Amino acid sequence: MSATFIVSANEMTEEKPTNKRKEFVVMIDAGHGGNDTGTPGTGRYKATEKDIALDVSLALGKMLDKLPNVKVIYTRKKDTYPTLSQRAVLTNKKKADLFISIHCNAQPGKKGKKFGTTAYGSETFVLGLSKNKTNLEVAKRENSVIFLEENHEEVYEGFDPSSPESLISLIILQEEYLDQSIEIASYIQKEFKVTAKRKDRGVKQAGFWVLSKTYMPSVLVELGFLTHKKEEDFLNSKRGKKIMTKSLYNAVKKYIDLHSEKVYKESEEIISETVPDFEDMQSSQVFKDVTFKVQLSASSKKIAIKAYNFKGLSQISREKSGSIFRYFYGKTSDYEEIKRMKARAKNKGYKDCYIVAYKKGKKVPLAQVLNQ
Repeated sequence: MSATFIVSANEMTEEKPTNKRKEFVVMIDAGHGGNDTGTPGTGRYKATEKDIALDVSLALGKMLDKLPNVKVIYTRKKDTYPTLSQRAVLTNKKKADLFISIHCNAQPGKKGKKFGTTAYGSETFVLGLSKNKTNLEVAKRENSVIFLEENHEEVYEGFDPSSPESLISLIILQEEYLDQSIEIASYIQKEFKVTAKRKDRGVKQAGFWVLSKTYMPSVLVELGFLTHKKEEDFLNSKRGKKIMTKSLYNAVKKYIDLHSEKVYKESEEIISETVPDFEDMQSSQVFKDVTFKVQLSASSKKIAIKAYNFKGLSQISREKSGSIFRYFYGKTSDYEEIKRMKARAKNKGYKDCYIVAYKKGKKVPLAQVLNQ
């Protein structure tokens, strides 16, 4: 479906903004490093998890750097160990639009064995609660590196990787970005399955400290199991690393292409505020049987849907999913209209709001609607 634009904002304002977009910043985190080797795998290779994660991270960054308006930053580019806290602080300081932490998996052993050898495949985690024992074990293993730090009790405020209560405390901090984190995670898993031909272990939720402290869509990728001999061989090979890197690149590029409008310069985002009559002069782009809304926030608290609670915005609605309440602004089948409402919400201070789509009452990926 196409839309015809009648007039541009440049023609209606005295100060003519350029069409230059702000850079989309991707933070790539190679897991572990330095004295923290991560899983050693079966021990048949000198390389461990930290080495494979770094190789894939640097290769991915090199590919993404070639995209226009994309800036890549790394938590580490050498065999060093940034603490989990340092990784999160750096990511937030650089105002990244996407955080990807790259790791390799390991299967715990049973009956006195050092490790298991049957589990294989790739999986991607987003922050969340999980009663699944395996998911909890992965989170505990990745979080346990905090004990390598002398002052971990002070820095991590008493966080205990083995405590379910500590894991629960992490969830609220990232819930605002959960939908987008799940979106990029699903793209990654699809690429691992289709492009890399790996076993798809799916998108999962678990309590990772580093994900909870990053204030943007964030995922933790487990490339595969180094405790599985064939998969360990694959991930240690140049071919295997190249294929996994290409898969990650395809997924991240797709996400950036769909979300780059989030980082347009502000003058383009708030056209409806700076040019009062502009809305009436815009064309429409109506999708039959589709309803668009702007998601403003998510919270564990039930908030009255009154304008004074949402910075003066009206047309507020609320939905409950599990124990989380999500708050939306607007309701229309016109995509151009919802984009203007999104710009207005951003101007009010909801800098991380985004558009969601519903078809016949069921939430569907925005990309699916726009590409129909």
